[in-house]
Amino acid sequence: MAEYTVIETRADYLAAVERITAGTGPIAVDAERASGFRYSQRAYLIQVFRREAGTFLFDPPAVGRFDELNEAIHDDEWVLHAATQDLTCLREVGLDPSIVFDTELAARLLGMPRVGLGTVVEELLGIHLAKEHSAADWSTRPLPQPWLDYAALDVQLLPDLRDAIAALLDEAGKTDIAHQEFADELVRDLVPVRNEPWRRLSGIHSIRGIRNLAVARELWQARDALAREIDTAPGRLVPDASLTAAAKAMPESKRALAAMREFTGRASRTEIDRWWAAIEAGRTTDDLPVPRGNGDTLPPPRAWSDRNPDADARLKAARAALTAVSEERSIPLENLLTPDTLRRVAWAPPSEITPESVGEALAAHGARPWQVAATSQVIAQAFVESSQSADEGSEPAS
Repeated sequence: MAEYTVIETRADYLAAVERITAGTGPIAVDAERASGFRYSQRAYLIQVFRREAGTFLFDPPAVGRFDELNEAIHDDEWVLHAATQDLTCLREVGLDPSIVFDTELAARLLGMPRVGLGTVVEELLGIHLAKEHSAADWSTRPLPQPWLDYAALDVQLLPDLRDAIAALLDEAGKTDIAHQEFADELVRDLVPVRNEPWRRLSGIHSIRGIRNLAVARELWQARDALAREIDTAPGRLVPDASLTAAAKAMPESKRALAAMREFTGRASRTEIDRWWAAIEAGRTTDDLPVPRGNGDTLPPPRAWSDRNPDADARLKAARAALTAVSEERSIPLENLLTPDTLRRVAWAPPSEITPESVGEALAAHGARPWQVAATSQVIAQAFVESSQSADEGSEPAS
């Protein structure tokens, strides 16, 4: 096995760009982050492979911008596995493809039961791909050679995997569907801005009381500020469960907070002043949060039967109908049509239910043309039938 080195200088990077440009075929690209270790989601290693060019492992913090590489290969096809996981960190350094082939998404569209890279490679190429370093801290320097071997093999297999999957897509008549999905990945908002990101705190739904919610918010914001400042994953400082426990308990003093068994984490005591200040801010603020987040968030489906019985009936009927289509086409239900899109159309359907009006509503919520063609008819029929069933159930007995 070759011993790989990491490209860290501009001179070596520019030489690699020339070699990659001279290669042939699609460009396989992968990126390794330090999720769970760092606050940022930046890439700490970028792997590129192209036939007749070779394998290149880049150190993004050392190289800086990759504009020259992007200019050289922008219009070529890039092969990625689970592209939406890597596009954001690639774009941060100037790498932004115009055409992608996502082997993970393609495997989903083919109905493969497991779509992790190792599983798909083993099934289609017959090669066992060890994944023991997938959750490593890639901000480590220097990177151990076994990690580099792992990273290189990941990207080297992608062109062959792409060819095998493309053939299967063609046999299944799903090539056009895949191309629509790949194109959608490139225009999708991968980093949605949330008005109140603290509401994603695990366990927040178990917190009762507006003042307790205010404390949870202040604790989350204090932790987020510290994590951002020192570039550490927030959960490594104080886990979500500890913040939730403190917001529920509302300790009366800094000493009481420090005495809480549930308040753990490596920064739980070293930054006790910070956490106590956040609790005091939450206890005294006039800026109290509302019980539920603002925005266009729909109620959870379990609450629909009480809050909007008609919508609940539409959703259940349409979901059952789409399940049958999903099985018939061997496409997972969530890829046939995203659950959020179905919920939104079921909650607020067109005034006149027809396949055309439902199709327009689906498209307005981001459904691709193939999804509209595959689902609008069955959804419209399910909506109409659910409405008729409700009318029959409400008629008085004669």
